[in-house]
Amino acid sequence: MFRELARKNKQISREECLELLKKETRGILSVNGDDGYPYGMPMNHIYVEEDGCLYFHCGRYGHRLDALKRSDRVSFCVCEQGRRAEGDWAYLVRSVIVFGRMEIVDDADEIARVTTALCHKFTQDEAYIKQEIERYGKATLLLKLNFEHMCGKQVKES
Repeated sequence: MFRELARKNKQISREECLELLKKETRGILSVNGDDGYPYGMPMNHIYVEEDGCLYFHCGRYGHRLDALKRSDRVSFCVCEQGRRAEGDWAYLVRSVIVFGRMEIVDDADEIARVTTALCHKFTQDEAYIKQEIERYGKATLLLKLNFEHMCGKQVKES
């Protein structure tokens, strides 16, 4: 059902893909948007090892949720900034794409647990995190991406 990576010599391991999903703070979530147009948006995410899923937070209405109600099939792409070998101008860049089905989670305890973990990717300020969750928790939903396929690659931009 999912295509193989065309240039297998560029493929990175599952472990490297998961490392990238854990390390990076944002990627592009793509849904089936209005009138057949894809709709991609930058999203913060967190990978939760306990269930092997990616989570995102969002509001309770909008284009993204309308699209997800029509079709739960999505893709999510993360790309790192890259690094250069000493003396080389070209960057080595890794990316990963996850395909799967998105589930909308509307459980207050689960929202608080996951969004707290997500906040820890950005800050360790517990007072700030608690304040944000108390202020916005009731207006927040979680999106849970259940993986169907994942692939990643490393390219040299030369």
